[in-house]
Amino acid sequence: MEHIKMMAVKFFISLALLYVILGIGYDVSFGNVFLITLVLGVLSYILGDRIILPRTNNTVATISDFVLSFVVIYLMTDALTVGDDVLQATLISSIALTIFEYFFHKYVASNLDDQESTTDMRPRSIQTESAEEIHPIDKEENYKKNEE
Repeated sequence: MEHIKMMAVKFFISLALLYVILGIGYDVSFGNVFLITLVLGVLSYILGDRIILPRTNNTVATISDFVLSFVVIYLMTDALTVGDDVLQATLISSIALTIFEYFFHKYVASNLDDQESTTDMRPRSIQTESAEEIHPIDKEENYKKNEE
């Protein structure tokens, strides 16, 4: 239930940001903004918030979310619209979403205590065990051979 709540928060805030920038600023239709937000929200929640963030830190997850949002917004805006300012719209949208993602990652880290997805990345101290003999032989037989 907590995941659905977080995805909903992320979706609606991202939708509002992208609609203000793409919809109002660059005349992208609401349906296209909705589709871009849906695809980007699912991808960035799975990759950025559930995979990258628990294994790294907020900075790495935020940078990866910037790259992901730039690529997804650029490709989808270029495919869905006929505007000329696709690169500029993508850059502004990605920067705005990255600022939001920075604070959203803090929210995710503080509210979602999910230990199964974290990986312990500390180096391990591994030691090899060894015995006196590689091939165990009855010690009495060994002593008899040595006495003869």
